[in-house]
Amino acid sequence: MTHTAGRSAAPDDELALPTVRSLHDLGELVKRRGSLYVRWSRGPARDLDATRSVDELTGIPMPGLSANPLQVETWWGDRPLRLWVARRLYDYCHLRRDRDGDVRPWTLHGREVGRGPDNEPLLTDIVPVSWIDLAVIDEAEAEVARQRRPWGPMRR
Repeated sequence: MTHTAGRSAAPDDELALPTVRSLHDLGELVKRRGSLYVRWSRGPARDLDATRSVDELTGIPMPGLSANPLQVETWWGDRPLRLWVARRLYDYCHLRRDRDGDVRPWTLHGREVGRGPDNEPLLTDIVPVSWIDLAVIDEAEAEVARQRRPWGPMRR
């Protein structure tokens, strides 16, 4: 089901979305579904009612929901897909801590209508795909820690 501005959705606990439970499974989903995004929020039901994100710094409403792409970029080459999705999750895992555990990650499809202040895609015509279990975030953090030169999450 595609959601557009003005349409309301069921509460999150009523959304019958599958849950991704491992980095491997998330990688497989990215391979199968193509242009997939991850969003950290209170969930699709609330987001679909809001239909747009607001720039935290200025308070300006943006033309869609902010999300981050999960599709692999060509410059990644033949590096492991597991590491790619780990990095994409890890880059924003601080949001859960910064917002007192009030947000969680979920995947979606959508149509890009612009870019936010951090150059993140802004999406409309949102189609929720899956929840991402919080254990996958722990797995992503462990994967990053195993790298020769680990990086820190983005904080903007």
